Amino acid sequence: MEDLDLLILGAGWTSTFLIPLLQQHRTSFAATTTSGRPVAGHPTIPFRFNPSDPDQTAIAALPRARTLLITFPLYGSGASKTLVETYTATHQSAAQNAASKFRFIQLGSTGIWQGGGQTLVSEGRSPWLTRHSPYDTTNARAVAEDELLSLGGCVLNLAGLWGGARDPRAWVQRVAKTKEEVRGKKSLHLIHGVDVARGIAAVVGCEGGVWEGSGRGQRWMLTDGFVYDWWALLAGWAEGVDGREEPSEQAGWVFELMGEEGSEVRGLPRSMEALGRCYDSREFWRVFGVVPLKGRV
Repeated sequence: MEDLDLLILGAGWTSTFLIPLLQQHRTSFAATTTSGRPVAGHPTIPFRFNPSDPDQTAIAALPRARTLLITFPLYGSGASKTLVETYTATHQSAAQNAASKFRFIQLGSTGIWQGGGQTLVSEGRSPWLTRHSPYDTTNARAVAEDELLSLGGCVLNLAGLWGGARDPRAWVQRVAKTKEEVRGKKSLHLIHGVDVARGIAAVVGCEGGVWEGSGRGQRWMLTDGFVYDWWALLAGWAEGVDGREEPSEQAGWVFELMGEEGSEVRGLPRSMEALGRCYDSREFWRVFGVVPLKGRV
């Protein structure tokens, strides 16, 4: 049986955008879910990964694919190694080079870079962070990602996900319940599900030379290229999701804060230095030859 182009381990929200794109590109693929439920109208294989279970026959039963996309988070040391080595050992043939046969891509979060934004600015340094900037290496997800990188995998760290049922305006009541919470809101980075899918497809479809130079062992940061100011968003969403006639409480707090002594915010959005933590993800889009389609929330 011919190898699939892609095996999606854990088809969830991202796959509702990715599967239609793969079908459009005629990319051969299979996908798993814990229950075997269909996703985006496509059947899936029941699969649950437990790195601490010595019986890994479930991995051995998976179909063979050139690239594996791991959409669920792995934590700490050992999990990535178990998955990569077990899949490789149970799916390679005697004639194949195990070190180069399969590609592994892990979806992660830009949250590993979240610390230190205001510290950088207060120290007179640039607020801009790239994929090369220091990150929290003690973060359990980052530990697992680093292990995958050491095994030749690729990590795509995604900014806040939106699109479809995920409307950032619906987050307001959860993250900005009080004026003090609004006061502390600085930058927000996002990426639409459509562009997550396009980014994944670009990595999956890249030629061997691009993979060896820019995929294998590489960590990437993905955003839509915008640095959003939470205050500007809250003011711009004054009508809320239901188009109310009176501005939201959060919008009122923003304008109060702008006028407070020492604020010096005369207009929105605030400067990059005021926001304190700004992600620069240009390198990914340049290297893999794509541009975000759904910029600006």
